[in-house]
Amino acid sequence: METIHEYTRRFKDPIHDYIPFGPLVCSVIDTKHFQRLRNIKQLGVSYYVWPGASHNRFEHCLGVAYLARRMAEHLKHSQPSLGITESHVQCIELAGLCHDLGHGPLSHVWDNMFIPMAMKGKRWKHEDASEMMFDHMVKKYELDINPDDATFIKALIAGDTSRCKLGETMPFLFEIVANKRNGIDVDKFDYIARDCHAIGEKGNLSLTRLIHSARVIENEICYDIKDSNQVYELCYTRFSLHKRIYNHKTATAIEYMLIDALLAADPIMKIAALVDNPDKYLYLTDNILTRIEMSTEEELQHSRDIIERVRCRDLYRLVDFKVFPWDQSKKCLDYITPECIFQAAQTNSFPDIDADDIAKLTSGHIIVHMSRMHYGMSDKNPLDFVKFYSKHSPNMCRHADPGDISLLMPSSFGEGLLRVYTKEKDLWGIVQAAFRVVLSTMPISTDDATNTRMSETLTPPLTEACSTPRTLSRVTSSATVAGSGSEPRPGSRFMDIPPGSPIFSKTKKRRGMESETLNDSPRKKKV
Repeated sequence: METIHEYTRRFKDPIHDYIPFGPLVCSVIDTKHFQRLRNIKQLGVSYYVWPGASHNRFEHCLGVAYLARRMAEHLKHSQPSLGITESHVQCIELAGLCHDLGHGPLSHVWDNMFIPMAMKGKRWKHEDASEMMFDHMVKKYELDINPDDATFIKALIAGDTSRCKLGETMPFLFEIVANKRNGIDVDKFDYIARDCHAIGEKGNLSLTRLIHSARVIENEICYDIKDSNQVYELCYTRFSLHKRIYNHKTATAIEYMLIDALLAADPIMKIAALVDNPDKYLYLTDNILTRIEMSTEEELQHSRDIIERVRCRDLYRLVDFKVFPWDQSKKCLDYITPECIFQAAQTNSFPDIDADDIAKLTSGHIIVHMSRMHYGMSDKNPLDFVKFYSKHSPNMCRHADPGDISLLMPSSFGEGLLRVYTKEKDLWGIVQAAFRVVLSTMPISTDDATNTRMSETLTPPLTEACSTPRTLSRVTSSATVAGSGSEPRPGSRFMDIPPGSPIFSKTKKRRGMESETLNDSPRKKKV
């Protein structure tokens, strides 16, 4: 049931059609704090790869607010005994509207990559800035939100039941916008549907069905068992989007380029320091890149050069990749580092590699990136954290067994995708060769017995530093796996460089055939 206010504005949305908002919500929308979200791409640099992904945080937040109200009103009207009031519904709607107020430029690249590198040791996430901007907005515009409701709204954004009294009496309300128990919330409903639409994917999700299926039992939101496949589809689609779209190899390369540009500009522009200043943060959006490009300071030339490379598609280059089990993915980053790869390049013999490239290489030319992707609950089945009911017992809930849903579930629900990039494509050959040397020495199991057996065949032993990997006289696509006899342990065979490839030629010769060898456009390389 839709609540119609005396003053209602309707916003035309490509996902939810016309969505209505009352006067209080509109008073928030009509602030500079919320309008700021028009200038922050929902998918960050993915827009550089997927031309349709031009949508912004602004429309996503409108969608989450709309779905949050729909979910709250559904529970209110279908289960009056829960005691949900119109005040609760409006706070939930505002939490959905304001949950992304604190996103910085380039969306998640800002808080996941830039801030940790620019402000080492600072624990900060965009949810912190969302609360900061919310408080600043309420005060600046004297919005009709009392302190208790403001506390409740911020607790809903954080999904933290410990921050207000309603967290004890009505914890299910905290599962609508930011569900920390199993990740099934309206934020995910909207961004999955919106992102699929933007990139041209045809999804199979029915948001209306999921909302109408929701029911509160034992103080948590449960779903009808007949909709279990819809819940699974939601989780699978999340993983699929991360795998194919959000972590696209080219998008990741551009992320690192823009991070390098921002880090180079930060000492001059003091960009990172703005995260604690709401008056300044208000103007910190994706246009930071344009501001750098417009600058004339000599100190910002390096940043301008990197952004120029992005504009002209002269990108950091992927040289190899490998998928690892979830439980090994973090340990991979301890073993496979830019420094290890650099040391392997210096201490091994590579007859086919140009000596000038080996001399030119530094660890700063190498990027090792691990994307840890999952269905929403790390390596666990997210459906194990969801309870279901049936029409025969609508007030009883339980976890579903595999036989209740499907016997075709994957054996693992998370994985790590390791990628190695070079910042200079002329160094592709030496970086790939050195990476494969390091990879060939890495233990492939955390099992004690297996490790003992592998240590007998590893050179160097497991106790020796990874910066001194065993020597290979020639790099091929079949570097021997430690402890596996003659089976190959390459990076990806799809990244193999054919013997005699021009990529191993002298730099001067190679540059003359970059277009053919590296699949670049045939334009002249800019200096």
